[in-house]
Amino acid sequence: MSIKPSHYEQLLCEYSDRLGAISLLKQHRSYLEMLPSLRRPEESLITLPLPVVKVRQPQPLSESRLGSPNIQEAIQLPCDLAIIMCDPEWKIKLGSDIIVFIHRPHEYFSHLLGRWRQTQIHLDKDYEWLMPMKEAHMLSEGGEKVYPFFVVFEHSLERIKKGLKGACLPYIIQQSIPEESENILESISESQL
Repeated sequence: MSIKPSHYEQLLCEYSDRLGAISLLKQHRSYLEMLPSLRRPEESLITLPLPVVKVRQPQPLSESRLGSPNIQEAIQLPCDLAIIMCDPEWKIKLGSDIIVFIHRPHEYFSHLLGRWRQTQIHLDKDYEWLMPMKEAHMLSEGGEKVYPFFVVFEHSLERIKKGLKGACLPYIIQQSIPEESENILESISESQL
């Protein structure tokens, strides 16, 4: 059985919800322990599906200007989800960010790893997250450290799992969506068209 677009879509939707993101982090203990409050975990993180960052790059110096103001450019990261830690009391963003990559249908290991490498390049600059409206007031400067987290399916190719293990990148194996719920999802999608 191959990975279907509906499998990817369902996981993206599931993990975009804060409770779904918490259940994802529970599968990797060291990431769960990064939550500022385990008593109030849903208030300790913000999920950003298909996240966008504003990258600041210095403008090249010219002879006519002494200062060089930064140029800002909005970039959609090639990851699937960013999990941003925040203090539940003060409602401020904290240092570490977890970047989630869900194995996409027909995606090879080199493409999956390439998405992480491209994200590393973008986040190596000075950046800030574009936050959801509800958290737009929050300072959203880039994290002190960025942690990758990969989600593959039980039907993902073994070489992808082997490659992630060989590259020492943390991943979980997600059980596939049962056929019955998959058919329900597809019929709902078709009825909305």
